[in-house]
Amino acid sequence: MWGGFFAVIPLVTVHFSGPGGLGWSAASVGLVLGLRQLTQQGLTVFGGAWADRLGPKPLILWGCALRTLGFAGMGFAGTLPALLAAALLAGIGGGLFDAPKNAAITQVTRPEHRTRMFSLTSLSGNAGMVTGPLIGAALLGLGFRTAALVAASVYVLAGLVLAATLPHLRPAAPAGSGLAGLRQAAADVRFRRFTLVLIGYFILSTQINVAVTLKAVALAGTGATGPLYGLSAGLAVALQYPLLRLTERHLPTRTALVTAVSLVGLSLGLMSLAHTFAALLACVALYSLGTMIVYPTQQTLTARFAPPGLVGSYFGFAAISLGAGGAVGSVLGGALVDAGARLGWPALPWLTLAAIGALSALGLRWALRGLDEGQTHTD
Repeated sequence: MWGGFFAVIPLVTVHFSGPGGLGWSAASVGLVLGLRQLTQQGLTVFGGAWADRLGPKPLILWGCALRTLGFAGMGFAGTLPALLAAALLAGIGGGLFDAPKNAAITQVTRPEHRTRMFSLTSLSGNAGMVTGPLIGAALLGLGFRTAALVAASVYVLAGLVLAATLPHLRPAAPAGSGLAGLRQAAADVRFRRFTLVLIGYFILSTQINVAVTLKAVALAGTGATGPLYGLSAGLAVALQYPLLRLTERHLPTRTALVTAVSLVGLSLGLMSLAHTFAALLACVALYSLGTMIVYPTQQTLTARFAPPGLVGSYFGFAAISLGAGGAVGSVLGGALVDAGARLGWPALPWLTLAAIGALSALGLRWALRGLDEGQTHTD
């Protein structure tokens, strides 16, 4: 599914507004991609709550079906309204299966295996990020419509596999409206603190697409993006699972999360000293080591916080940190780079991001203090 996504989404810009494309404005294509992202992240919050009421399987299957229609629709879109409608369908599909997927993983795995399972999920996502753009670029020679239809077919296949293999996990939510679980997650003081503090981390994690990319292009030209993303995703594919197993043996989950966030902040701070592309890639490698630990540990702690029957709601509420942090980080990263250039202080963005990392790590230590490693906590 990740491979199908990354096979077509990068091509939307190329096909509709890139050189040799349809000549649409970059702003219009940005509107389309932003709508998809906003729709998916917004709906993810509610998708988890609905999974608690209906079970995750129906929502995952509906999500695959709508994502199929959305990607196929992109291939046939010839006007901006048509492309916006297709992007909306794709975003709704993603919002339906995102939190329910995590809820399903939580329900079918034992607590002691969850961190590894979330790590394998992240690893498969990174493998899709590496292979998807390569497949998409190869398919583009056959036309954007062909690439879009191939990507859509991936979701048909995924839906069929999941329909046949994923058990129907019975909902165990207490009586009440579908939003009752979200209200309980929001009222869980510790979990609310945990989610809000993680906004700081997601401000940092989005910089690979903003400040880090801008610095890479400044140092090595537009061709720098391939090695940059290839190194980040490739390291995750090769090292995430063994690194996680090593971390599990030596660090409690909460300590591993705080350490990983600190490492991400430190690596961004060190980028202020990177004056060559090779030095920047070394910092990116350090950055990637941190990010590949954060995802599975964050998901494991979210599952630990959630009481039985409200796992989907907790994962849905947790999506707020990614949505808010990603949005703020995209704006802040570019603004800091511009401010640093204007003030003649190129280290400004990196020192600011390092400070955000330090504050986020301290905030997580505070939010998770006293958390019993073997128990779920709810307030």
